[in-house]
Amino acid sequence: MLQRLVHNRKVHVLVATPSGVSGQGGIDRIMGALKQEFERQEIADIDVRFLASRGLGHVGFSIFYMFDFCLRMLAARLAKRADVVHINISVSGSTYRKMVIAACARLLSIPYVLHLHGAQYETFWKDDRSFMSRRIEALFERAGRVIVLGGLWRDFVASRAPGAAGKIVIVPNATAVPSLAHVGGGDHVHILFLGRIGDRKGVPQLLDALHRMEPIKTWRATIAGDGDVEAARMRTAELGLAERVTLPGWVGPDEVASLIASADILVLPSFAENLPVSVIEGMAAGLAVVTTPVGAVEDIITNEQSGLLVPPGDVAALTEALTRLVENPALRARLGAAAMAVHRERLELAPFVGAICDVWRSVALKAQSVKR
Repeated sequence: MLQRLVHNRKVHVLVATPSGVSGQGGIDRIMGALKQEFERQEIADIDVRFLASRGLGHVGFSIFYMFDFCLRMLAARLAKRADVVHINISVSGSTYRKMVIAACARLLSIPYVLHLHGAQYETFWKDDRSFMSRRIEALFERAGRVIVLGGLWRDFVASRAPGAAGKIVIVPNATAVPSLAHVGGGDHVHILFLGRIGDRKGVPQLLDALHRMEPIKTWRATIAGDGDVEAARMRTAELGLAERVTLPGWVGPDEVASLIASADILVLPSFAENLPVSVIEGMAAGLAVVTTPVGAVEDIITNEQSGLLVPPGDVAALTEALTRLVENPALRARLGAAAMAVHRERLELAPFVGAICDVWRSVALKAQSVKR
């Protein structure tokens, strides 16, 4: 419908993603998946380019990429190839850089979409009416649309920026159906963690839970990701788990796919999330998921139905949940099948791409009608 309303005019979109679609972070991974699926679907009325807005490295490089994005936006505007700017936004430096990009977009009369990913945005964006709080409020209220990943984030943004309430669209993260067949861990149940290793993701509590499970001999674990890898390795050795827990550091997409195919349980005991990609990847493969009810997780995981939810920081509850799954293959199979069904119904890439494209079309259409 929206495609017909813009009279088959191609909508040109610039997407600001931190390090480009080959980056390691969750935002870049989602945007990379969006790009691949977009190319596969061959959507004729959308022309989209993904450009780095932060890059890799120190602050100086971040500022360079930010201004480079603005220059590219100017060039696209002069070439009449900039109808919408899609701005992925997270906490701290991401927000400050995106304020500059959004200001440039407004200066060039290009409408922008904000796509909120930050796991701890409710603590970063304080409700204190400070100068920065009001600047963030204006950033959201001036957006053509605001994309959030779940109901909790919709309500949060609406409470902080009432003028944006009518522009909020919920589009949960999505992942592709795994390309590798799921084989599981065989004789030893394979417990898998994927994410940045550190306190926020609950890795210390996970290691303590695995230590409590040491008498059970039928499991092994992989804790994969960047961050405090060496500290986690040292702690693993101290707990006597070095022979059973592997910490390979950061792994690329192919290695992630192999790990998921060989896993039986996906665990993510985080203290704060928005909507974690690793949980969705586990659901896509039919793994039994153990995670915490933070961020928008409860929008996709129902406790005891499509996964097990444990309170953040509760080592005893985490130990119990993992032990149940290690010792009960029928429970693993039931929860994994339910999780896969949720993924196929709500979290696949095709509907995700469709929803994002509808947002772009609606924003372009509104801007077009205002100009007339």
